[in-house]
Amino acid sequence: MTKKDRYNFFIDYFLQHAPDAETELIYDDPFQLLVAVILSAQCTDKRVNITTPFIFEKFPDAASMSKAKFDDLFPLIKSISYPNNKTKHLIGMANMLLEKFNGKVPMTVEELVQLPGVGRKTANVITSVIDKQPNMAVDTHVFRVSNRLGLTTNAKTPLAVEKQLIKNIPAPYIHMAHHWLILHGRYICTARSPKCSICDLQSICKYVNKKGKR
Repeated sequence: MTKKDRYNFFIDYFLQHAPDAETELIYDDPFQLLVAVILSAQCTDKRVNITTPFIFEKFPDAASMSKAKFDDLFPLIKSISYPNNKTKHLIGMANMLLEKFNGKVPMTVEELVQLPGVGRKTANVITSVIDKQPNMAVDTHVFRVSNRLGLTTNAKTPLAVEKQLIKNIPAPYIHMAHHWLILHGRYICTARSPKCSICDLQSICKYVNKKGKR
């Protein structure tokens, strides 16, 4: 099977079975999504979704969050991983949005990564989810699934995975493919004990084929 055939199968399958795939984070606007994605680092979306309603009730926008003190915000996110750093990042992010971007979440990766707590992965999430830009955020799920399926080859870093996926997935599908890979990794192609027996991608999966030859 050629790499092109592998990608075609992958895209055709998910266009048929998950054409409306989207983030599982709950948000009402770009600012809320940015907060949620910052909080989601090394944390589950489920835990973030439990936490954010209490945050947004008190700090619904950049203007209100920029005025927050550490001791105002920290109690609301102490159940999230790395709450100390994330509290500082959120307050710093809100202040920079006001000072540099008129309180609006910018829609370029180059601008987003200037914000405290925002790296390339977070910036790619925001631009692809909100603006449907052809950007690929590579988290642990995307990294694992793309390598197991054989969509990427010898990709040792998230950036290498990102570049290979963007090169081989047609631009109109990249923002959706991000969710396809994440959700498949979250519910089927799990890190431990992947559910290969119920996976419909076995025919293209290098991992399951290699395992079967042992």
